[in-house]
Amino acid sequence: MLKVKCFVCNTFCENSYVVYDSNTKECAIIDAGFYYADEEDAVTDFIEREKLKVKYLLNTHLHLDHCFGATYIANKYGVGLSADNEDIMLLNLIPQQCEMFGIKLNAPAPELKNIIKEGDIIKIGNYPLIAISVPGHSPGSLCYYCKEEGILFSGDVLFKESIGRTDLYGGSYKALNENITSKIFTLPDNTIVYCGHGPTTTIEYEKEYNPYL
Repeated sequence: MLKVKCFVCNTFCENSYVVYDSNTKECAIIDAGFYYADEEDAVTDFIEREKLKVKYLLNTHLHLDHCFGATYIANKYGVGLSADNEDIMLLNLIPQQCEMFGIKLNAPAPELKNIIKEGDIIKIGNYPLIAISVPGHSPGSLCYYCKEEGILFSGDVLFKESIGRTDLYGGSYKALNENITSKIFTLPDNTIVYCGHGPTTTIEYEKEYNPYL
């Protein structure tokens, strides 16, 4: 079984996920937003308690609130950050992003080690996640979809009754709307969506009630 543990992190209330195969114990950390020491402790305690093996450090995109803990995780578990290269500029601008929001940079900005593109498959134990490119919130926004379990990690592409903001660097409301409609809303209606902020939702619910789409 593919299991998901959510940690709500930092001042932006960002959702960081540990996704793991309960049989093989392999896991991926998606959007490591751990900023404070107690947030770092919470995730490492969970990984130790569940006896998990960290295989991937994945990002849906590279805005600061989704990257605060990436360097910590990379150093602790020896895994390189994986994301779309289209967001590399955001990674380089993390110090400026922090300054813009009045936040102290808690660690050196992480280095992008592995480039993920649309259609790439990341295997967590016996479960494949397929990368779906959905630019609009950021140039390199990705969603990760597991067909076998019917779950999608949407990052800041899609929220319950909302979508990601498009007024930041490289954002485009038109592109985001079109990509959600053509790539995300074509997934099965009962797909559970794990969002980058806020509660989970489903494709069916967003088709019916999302006022932005």
